[in-house]
Amino acid sequence: MDIPREKKRSPKKYILGGVAAAGVVVTTVGLSQLKPAAPSVDRAAIWMGQVVRGELVRQVRGPGTLVPEQMRFVSALSSGRVEEKLHFPGDTILAGTVILRMSNPDIELLYLTAEQNLTRAQANLISLKSNLTNGRLAQEGAVVTTKTQYLAAQRAIAQNERLEAENLISETDLQASRELAFELETRLAIEENRLEVMTQSMQEQLDVEELQIERLRQMRNFQQNRLAQMDITAGVAGVIRDLPLEEGQWVNAGQQLATVVKPGRLRADLRIPETQVQDVVVGQFAFIDTRTDTIPGRVQHIDPAAVNGTVRVEVRLEVDRLPASARPDLSIDGTIEIARLSDVLHMGRPAFGSARQKVGIFRLVPGTSEATRVTVQLGVSSVNEVEVQSGLVEGDSVVLSDMARWDAFDRVRLR
Repeated sequence: MDIPREKKRSPKKYILGGVAAAGVVVTTVGLSQLKPAAPSVDRAAIWMGQVVRGELVRQVRGPGTLVPEQMRFVSALSSGRVEEKLHFPGDTILAGTVILRMSNPDIELLYLTAEQNLTRAQANLISLKSNLTNGRLAQEGAVVTTKTQYLAAQRAIAQNERLEAENLISETDLQASRELAFELETRLAIEENRLEVMTQSMQEQLDVEELQIERLRQMRNFQQNRLAQMDITAGVAGVIRDLPLEEGQWVNAGQQLATVVKPGRLRADLRIPETQVQDVVVGQFAFIDTRTDTIPGRVQHIDPAAVNGTVRVEVRLEVDRLPASARPDLSIDGTIEIARLSDVLHMGRPAFGSARQKVGIFRLVPGTSEATRVTVQLGVSSVNEVEVQSGLVEGDSVVLSDMARWDAFDRVRLR
């Protein structure tokens, strides 16, 4: 009978298994130590910049418009209906040029009423003068008559005294003549006082009436001016910019009728972001870009309040003659020079981060096509440049584009 023999296991299989397991472990550890592959970025799709040392010109920029320095709004002094338009926007006019004709029957009626009241008062003055003159003349006649009677009484007294001395008349008759003379003397004094009072009163009554006539004349002139102002004039020489009315349209008192500007004298009104305007002061130099020309100027006024996130800054244009491209209401861009910093490390302004902040920026590794993320402390900024306080050195090439897509990576490969 056959007896089965026990097979001996070979140690070679264990050795190979151990080597294979060790290889797996080593490979795993090695792979865990490897850095993840850097993503590729198209160099043509990003914006690169270089860190340099030199002068940094700090600037702020904002959009705006050109507006006239001298502009006059023409308003309606009285309500009325537009009867005729004599000029249109773009026309050059003189100070007394009539641009609109208006009408209002109520104003015409008020003028006629004022004229009638003045004429009536003037007629009353003539009548009063006549009556007062006649009264004064009658009083003067009464004074003359009384004086004549008084003088006759004086003569009668003298005659009666001679007759009484010769006993030709009685004492009673002499006394009667004396009493009559006294009465006439008193009446003469009264009539003279009456004449004096009448003369003074006459002048006072005439003065009051003439004052009333002057008031009525002023009222007549006021209504006459209102009627004359139905012919609308600008009051200044210039160019009509706005005239938003049509013939037959009714306008109310105080309503704006037209806008007249003086050509050749413009200023720039810029809208600077409220976060950048804190360093802008009056007198700073500015450049105004009209898309075809650049006009120098200086800041002359800064509004105290912000509106919709911007502050209005007025810039006076410092040129003797404006270019042909400059015209009212033209959209412009303005750049204001804040300061000049010498020997400053700076670079192009990145698309992310603000002044005086720490930001992560990809720096190109010299001699390679890889860029690694470094932390950079930014300083003051300008329109297109920003100061570098730490994190970079002169000559470094950096990525200034927005790299938010690669926030999960600390290095990228540029291809």
